[in-house]
Amino acid sequence: MIRLDLNNEPAWLDLGHGVRLHLQPLTTAMMVASRNDPSVAALNESATDEESALVFAKALARNATLDWDGVGDAGGNVIPVSDEAIDALLDVWPLFEAFQIKYVAKGLVLDQEKNVSALLPNGSSAGAEIIAQPAPATAPTARKS
Repeated sequence: MIRLDLNNEPAWLDLGHGVRLHLQPLTTAMMVASRNDPSVAALNESATDEESALVFAKALARNATLDWDGVGDAGGNVIPVSDEAIDALLDVWPLFEAFQIKYVAKGLVLDQEKNVSALLPNGSSAGAEIIAQPAPATAPTARKS
């Protein structure tokens, strides 16, 4: 069963290290907009999976981020959310990983706790007869030289 969260309100996501992002929910529209981001479209066919993941994550973060806490410049002054600042934030490895795990991956995984179904008694294998029989036991034969 898929559990739908009908509350499509933005929420705060803690990335650790004192950084929180106020993000729009990860919806189909958000994914489509991010896939069509010019930076994603400009990826070369020879781009590695890692390069593609970083470019897509930055596009998604730029589209989803409404506000943040705990982000400042080199002097410790609070800076406003901007595309350039979001890209710089995701260049920090632990924050990128947290964003991938807590936002991107969470949005891509469907209710894994009930992902496996029991066999159905009326499915395509119901009523199938067992036709395979074990091979008859034979006495070992002596090798002739």
